[in-house]
Amino acid sequence: MTLTSVPGVEVGHWSDRKGLTGVTVVVLPEPNVAAVEVRGAAPGTRETALLASGMKVETIQAIVFAGGSAFGLAAADGVVRALEADGRGHPTPAGVVPIVPSAILFDLLVGDPRARPDAAAGEAAYRASSPGPVEMGSVGAGTGAVVAGWRGFDHFRKGGVGSHAEPVGDAVVAALAVVNAVGDVFTLEGGSLTGGAAVPPLVPAAPRPLENTTLVVVATDARLDRASLTRLCVQGHDAMAVCLRPGHTRYDGDVVFAVSCGDRIADPDALGSAAFIAVGRAIEAAVRHATPLGGVPVIAADAAPEEST
Repeated sequence: MTLTSVPGVEVGHWSDRKGLTGVTVVVLPEPNVAAVEVRGAAPGTRETALLASGMKVETIQAIVFAGGSAFGLAAADGVVRALEADGRGHPTPAGVVPIVPSAILFDLLVGDPRARPDAAAGEAAYRASSPGPVEMGSVGAGTGAVVAGWRGFDHFRKGGVGSHAEPVGDAVVAALAVVNAVGDVFTLEGGSLTGGAAVPPLVPAAPRPLENTTLVVVATDARLDRASLTRLCVQGHDAMAVCLRPGHTRYDGDVVFAVSCGDRIADPDALGSAAFIAVGRAIEAAVRHATPLGGVPVIAADAAPEEST
């Protein structure tokens, strides 16, 4: 099961297989409530301030993840235009204004650094959105994603898009992760997927390159307010800290969005635990489904899922 196991949620990708960049759009049912938490020290975002506690607008129409570093924020313009054309957005006296929080990752070291998602790419990803199982691996915003760069170019492995869903009684909690981390990738059980040490040395002593980011959406059909959704964001970041080592560095722009788009009743603590598992499994799925691109290899097919020793 993937993010689209949450009823009404759709996901679309646009992939540039030559330039090695792309866009992933999560289209959301309405009404919904959204929250966000940024813990990486180098984020590139749009419309995240609107998701803070006490802000006027709660419902959003979509979330956009894109490569291209700061240039990739332009992809959201195309999604906003397409949503307006479809009559979706926050109602105002002048017409609807789509609310589309967005975040980008740095993928300029792989492929063509001049290849950057634009508004047309964003609209194409939106138009490709589907309620079917999420396509995972080196697609969409994960096309040019890499991991383990803190140990230098020779240790690069392909990252990508991963997704996983966890049932919680009658509800479901699901995550989509675009994994482009500075650090090595581990399973929730502690197995090393990219060969790094369980306790890494200090990052400042590591070689370049160190520009990365992991982006996550957690969605549920359980009814939660913004404060409770913030706890799901925290649990998502906890999973990042377990699965990405080192994580939340000053070179990452790690972001977790959380969205409630249903009325099912479930225990908030159980939902938080499910979010932790869903994000961890999504991170693992991203590297397991990746394909070699731009001269960057993938992890070993038999990378140990068990606890490393």
